[in-house]
Amino acid sequence: MRLVTLMAFAFIAGTALAPAGEFNSLINIGDPAPQWDKLIGVDDKLHSSSETNDYRAVVVAFTCNSCPYAGDAEDRLVWLHENYSARDVAIVAINVNTIDEDSLEAMKQKAIAKSFEFTYLYDETQQIAKRFGAKYTPEFFVLGKADDDGKRNVVYMGSMDDSPDGKNVTKPYVASAIDAVLAGKSPEITETVPIGCQIRFKRERRTRKPKQLAPVK
Repeated sequence: MRLVTLMAFAFIAGTALAPAGEFNSLINIGDPAPQWDKLIGVDDKLHSSSETNDYRAVVVAFTCNSCPYAGDAEDRLVWLHENYSARDVAIVAINVNTIDEDSLEAMKQKAIAKSFEFTYLYDETQQIAKRFGAKYTPEFFVLGKADDDGKRNVVYMGSMDDSPDGKNVTKPYVASAIDAVLAGKSPEITETVPIGCQIRFKRERRTRKPKQLAPVK
């Protein structure tokens, strides 16, 4: 009985201390990817991750208008969609910043100016970025094949490639990860440092618990 108790304790402790990624403090490669529901898009429609169930792979890109690094990645996002959409790969861009420059209306203008044909979503609650452990724009997550329940595992996360400004790219991390998934393999490089601007998370107010007064004797 004591041995069983110790084994159970060890399992719980190991689960609680399960490592996150090398550069992501929340999730690791192979973890189930967070799902989203009813996020407004630049098309004024509500979108959920279930829309991607039939795709062979999904790229989730956290981006925005206000970050120059994200701006430098826009043409490469367009390239990903143009080169992989016919191969059943979904590109889903998500913005969670709440400043005026990153508003939904500003996103719509950007989508028109850059001819975005991929899904571009807005989450003013910022919860989807928190669930992914995303902290920067741009930051990318490649998700593998969906199971029967529509759930996918994270197979790559980090930067799009080894060139923040898109010049002289020698290691196309995201594209290589997609190619691996389509070939039924695991990517050779699964995690890199995301380089960009910090996501502008709202400050959460901490509520102080009232002090407990000592009982009068």
